[in-house]
Amino acid sequence: MPTLSTPFTSTFNLRYPIVSAPMAFAGGGALAAAVSRAGGLGMIGGGYGDDPTWLEEQFKAANGERVGVGFITWSLRQSPSVLTDALKYRPAAVMLSFGDPRPFVDMIRSAGAKLICQCQDMEHVKSAVDVDADVVVAQGAEAGGHGALRGTLTFVPEAADFLATRAPDTLLIAAGGIADGRGLAAALILGAHGVLVGTRLWASNEALVNMGHHDAIIETNGDGTLRTHVADIARQIPWPRSFTARIRRNAFTDRWHGREDELERNADVEGPRYRQAFSLGDPDNTGVWFGEAAGLIHSIEPASVIVERMAAEAMLYLERHGGATIV
Repeated sequence: MPTLSTPFTSTFNLRYPIVSAPMAFAGGGALAAAVSRAGGLGMIGGGYGDDPTWLEEQFKAANGERVGVGFITWSLRQSPSVLTDALKYRPAAVMLSFGDPRPFVDMIRSAGAKLICQCQDMEHVKSAVDVDADVVVAQGAEAGGHGALRGTLTFVPEAADFLATRAPDTLLIAAGGIADGRGLAAALILGAHGVLVGTRLWASNEALVNMGHHDAIIETNGDGTLRTHVADIARQIPWPRSFTARIRRNAFTDRWHGREDELERNADVEGPRYRQAFSLGDPDNTGVWFGEAAGLIHSIEPASVIVERMAAEAMLYLERHGGATIV
């Protein structure tokens, strides 16, 4: 079987430089395992670190496959024992996003896991280098879920140039809007060693996503999302204000985006409505968590098909233009 070889695949002993984003609530053990079996690195979404039972179930669902795990760092500080429990499963890597990784670095290294720091701007990249992260993820604003303002196309090469000078052994992964082989090939040409894929794998059979939300992504193009605070306000989750969430434009966002103060005053009423709609898979009255790559997605498929096709397409583009070794 052909291999798309980069320093990332060599370090992690993979066939393809493709990582599944550790998506909270959607990226469970079955998805992570499927991505790893297909030749990438699957990641379980540990999310807020507030449900150790769920996390244990997902590691068991991975069925012994070599996978990693990711956490929302500012929330993990409130329950660090969840990381301790996760490390018992000897994950290949731990990804920390949206907060200071320093309290957890020694614990992760002691367990033999690689440290991945997801970054949304150059200050985050510098902080990741300061803690000797093994992998930096440069996440562009096109990504679904939480993020910031930088665009993938300029952020990735800027991060690549910085790492080449300051930390040449640090691996770089691109994220945000990458859903097919063109995106993977482009990321490698921009200087990344691989890609983190969220939205395209959110739209997979193995993702823990309601059918109504899967139907919604098929019906939505790249214009059909926005960055907003309204989902976090409705859920009453105290996200740092520097981060917004990219979700689908729908009746919920039409009603509340731009009226955040009013939503906050009514969160005790709107919060239960939001959660009920989410549990029912209602695509119109809750947050539907995908990014701009929606416009490139036309079917819900097995994760293995998505990973293998993405790699095969990228190989074709790179054979035409150069930029990676195919073994």
